[in-house]
Amino acid sequence: MEPKDFRVGESPEYVRMSLAAAITLGLRSGSFFRGAELYCLNLLLTYNDGCAGKCAYCGLSRSRISRSEWNERSFIRVDWPLFPLSEVVRRVADGVCPHVERACVSMVTHRRAKEDTLKVVESVRSVIEEVSALISPTIISKDWLWSLKNAGVDKVGVAVDAATPELFERLRGRGVGGPHRWEKYWKTVEESVDVFGEFNVGVHLIVGLGETEEEMTHAIQAAYDMGALTHLFSFFPEEGSLLESKPQPPIGSYRRVQLARYLINKGLASCEDMEFDREGRIVGFGVPESVYKEAVESGLPFMTSGCSSRNRENACNRPFSDFTPYQAYIGEMRNYPFKPGRGDIELVKRQLKDYSNTPVKVWIEEVKVADE
Repeated sequence: MEPKDFRVGESPEYVRMSLAAAITLGLRSGSFFRGAELYCLNLLLTYNDGCAGKCAYCGLSRSRISRSEWNERSFIRVDWPLFPLSEVVRRVADGVCPHVERACVSMVTHRRAKEDTLKVVESVRSVIEEVSALISPTIISKDWLWSLKNAGVDKVGVAVDAATPELFERLRGRGVGGPHRWEKYWKTVEESVDVFGEFNVGVHLIVGLGETEEEMTHAIQAAYDMGALTHLFSFFPEEGSLLESKPQPPIGSYRRVQLARYLINKGLASCEDMEFDREGRIVGFGVPESVYKEAVESGLPFMTSGCSSRNRENACNRPFSDFTPYQAYIGEMRNYPFKPGRGDIELVKRQLKDYSNTPVKVWIEEVKVADE
């Protein structure tokens, strides 16, 4: 069923949703490769004047060169169509998607987002019991986090994205004239753990922004030591962004970081015990061979890492958000939205051992401020 002609509006009355969510709610036609199902509805606040962020890789960034209006731009590679929040709530209440177990409300950096996030959460919470929020540390306080919890949110995500303070500053902060600061983001992670409890906070990290595998592994460990889990994304160049010409990380590199994240987040390994070569690539995971084999054979490290629900560890499975259908077809599915099969695991085993492509460092000095 194709959507009605809704007039363009703003949050909290309107929200954008991932294309996967729109398909799941019957608001867009389409199907998922290999029968994947979406278990978490991803909703995004929307404003006609957009987000104040200027992140070099983001499709919603003010620095992005695009002919589209802000509320029509793609984000993490996929379209995010606009719908009235009331229509979303009605369809969930009508039982259109009974398999959906969670919703995630994503903020943008906007002066109205704090109040509007609470309103959207309260509406969604009336029909979906488990609700997460992806928050914008730049505009919130610890007191507001308590308000968010009281509104019904049980888990939060903090999109730190960059693994090192230098990359964060250049790609999200002063380097691109953006408002975000490394220290504020990590302080918010700490405050969120205080409010929502240990391991109810997820730190988003993007592999392939210019860090080494070693640097990314240390960021994953830092989050875990604070009581937060990590959710990995593979960098995907967004057309019109300042990093549109940069390559994705090699599949072997991404697989090794996925496995390191899984082992750390399960309390099975520490980055201090892992081994790295001179280029910062992982050559030893610091666990017995039996633990390594069991983790790989399970396929779980290579599934989408996101918020859990009562019934599944990977409720937020974001089908196909950071790779193309062609990549999926040739065996480079970055995050499996379902449990990998035997053939998938055999392929992953080979990819883990693939060091033929050295991760390409992003030459951050080439990134220009959009208004220079």
